[in-house]
Amino acid sequence: MSDRGRVLIADDQPEVRELLAEKLRARGKEAEVFHTGSELLDHLAVHGEGVELAVLDLDFGAAEPDGLAVLKRVRRLCPELPVIILTGKGSVDSAVAAVQEGAADYIEKDLYVEDKLELSMDKVERMLHVLQENARLRAENETLDRDNLYYRSELGARYHIVQASGLVEQILRQVQQVASIPRPVLVRGERGTGKELIAAALHYGGERADRPFVKLNCSALSETLLESELFGHERGAFTGAGDTRRGRFETADGGTLFLDEIGNTTLEFQKTLLRVIEYQEFERIGGSRTIRVDVRIVAATNANLESEIEEGRFRADLYDRLRFTEISLPPLRERREDIRPLVAFFSHQLSEEVASIPERTFDEPSLAVLESYAWPGNVRELKFAVERALCVAREDWVTVSDLPPEIVGEGGSALMRGADLPGTFDEQMTAVERGLLLAALERSGSSQKDAAAALGLTYDRFRHLLRKHGLTRA
Repeated sequence: MSDRGRVLIADDQPEVRELLAEKLRARGKEAEVFHTGSELLDHLAVHGEGVELAVLDLDFGAAEPDGLAVLKRVRRLCPELPVIILTGKGSVDSAVAAVQEGAADYIEKDLYVEDKLELSMDKVERMLHVLQENARLRAENETLDRDNLYYRSELGARYHIVQASGLVEQILRQVQQVASIPRPVLVRGERGTGKELIAAALHYGGERADRPFVKLNCSALSETLLESELFGHERGAFTGAGDTRRGRFETADGGTLFLDEIGNTTLEFQKTLLRVIEYQEFERIGGSRTIRVDVRIVAATNANLESEIEEGRFRADLYDRLRFTEISLPPLRERREDIRPLVAFFSHQLSEEVASIPERTFDEPSLAVLESYAWPGNVRELKFAVERALCVAREDWVTVSDLPPEIVGEGGSALMRGADLPGTFDEQMTAVERGLLLAALERSGSSQKDAAAALGLTYDRFRHLLRKHGLTRA
């Protein structure tokens, strides 16, 4: 119980009420006393929030409901509120009946009632600890349910992995092939390429779809905290471990555990993880009981694990165990045909999430710049760029001037150089010509007349070139 927990006491003997109240206040509790069970019930119905314990006399006299009847009403009002029953001599059978109705304990009122209350309070403390842990686990499960609902609803149509490229199509076929195989998968790719989305596709596309999908970023925690998060800990296992806590492995039992940034873990942790993956069993930190689980591991990294192994920073045996299946995600610059459908998807998504931002289309010059940018942050960076552009745009469409400056600078330069653009000489020359037009429009603030003059072209010829390259909105 918290240090200032509220305790309600109902007993028709004033000396018993005050004796118990004094004892509870000495333990740091707020004790409120009542002459009858009816008074306690009236108070509980209105001021029940924050009450952690009720102490009830079993016999309030013929004119009042007995403690058993009061207990039943307390259980209806507050099903999880612990109740201690006070009994007189010879009332053991009635006390047992009260326990069967849900009382946490019973105490016989005699010369040792104070000591008995002390012992009973210790028992209730343990009971409340279990209730608090159960509440925490329910909250954790509710969070998991929300995550699972999100993935089930949002991943829909091919898990919302938006794509038009053959490369991603091949990856989706590989995902479908191994989704129901209960063996580890190693997902590799640069930052922002969608490794978590692939992990979700593996889970929700397989036989474990109705089981938990649990995630953990290994790079965000120290080794000690990482082990505690994964395997859980017993109460008192280390400083600050006030409660017993289940780890992610237990939470994911029957489902999938996604370990992101697995390459950023220590060798000692990798050794422990390998054993758990191999045998599907472990002990909580500070515990001795072996816990067995059935968890499918999906690990992800953007590190070069082969180099890490050569440098002695990653275990070769763990690497071999994780890559039963290996899925490599291409960077966005290698699948530029996905940029336009992704832009449309992110634009629609933001307009659905933020009512004040209408769904806008991106004009041809802005799309050309987006397609020519190198995207070191891949799809995640593209999403942020699209959202920033939508937030600053004031027209019914997004123009080059609405794009983030770092993307316009590098994207426009790439178009002018023909850098990183595939194709034949003629195709690259076309790209350079297109880049010159875009750069001139950008410098002129989208004024076609000024852009034509800057390039030494007549307005009619400039318009002709815009139409040739599909850079007009009409």
